[in-house]
Amino acid sequence: MTEPARPQTTVLIADDHPMVREGVRAMLSCEDIEVVGEADTGREAVERVRELRPDVVLMDMRMPDMDGLAATEIIHREHPEIAILIVTIYDSTDYIQRALSAGASGYVLKGIPQSSMIDAIRLIRNGESLINRDMLRTLLSDISTGDPSSQLTVRKLTPRERRVLELLAGGLSNKEIAQQMRYSVGTIKNVVAHVFDKLGVPDRTQAAILAAKAGMVSDPLISPGALAELPTAERH
Repeated sequence: MTEPARPQTTVLIADDHPMVREGVRAMLSCEDIEVVGEADTGREAVERVRELRPDVVLMDMRMPDMDGLAATEIIHREHPEIAILIVTIYDSTDYIQRALSAGASGYVLKGIPQSSMIDAIRLIRNGESLINRDMLRTLLSDISTGDPSSQLTVRKLTPRERRVLELLAGGLSNKEIAQQMRYSVGTIKNVVAHVFDKLGVPDRTQAAILAAKAGMVSDPLISPGALAELPTAERH
């Protein structure tokens, strides 16, 4: 029996080196990913995103006219549903934190294998995180809390969705959240999708950052037993 085709993911490549863009385009020649555009400056990346609305942007860190961090911040502010993957040569914790704070969904190094790049795009397109728990802990601990806009946004969530967001911001996977709350993994996956939609974020990292800004994360890494069970009436 033939497997169903994966949903198409549209990608914009932003890098100031034509050979790099050509190489990445060739790397992404697979059935479920389509490169819909390229940009060679940060400013052009912003303009092309406004025009093309890709699902994923592959963003270089250092570019002329406007760097990748500034471009990421603008794109994330204007199009929070778009996932941005930083692709760079700089393996720096400081750069990673700045990129994620600006709105990036993940951070990979240039030269990674083709399969790893494709997997990274698929992961962030599906709302998964490309950041480990230690980095999440460090990132959230540096965020100022009590942001009124973020607090207003999380009020859109139901009590169950807020609980899932708290656990998600603690670095728990869908499976761990399901075990903690005694739901199926499928149910939690659906709730997480609703959370992303209501918050206007593309992935777990940005959801966790918003939760931290709203003051929902008292401990940046919540232990599985730290939160109380949902009332019985919440279960369905």
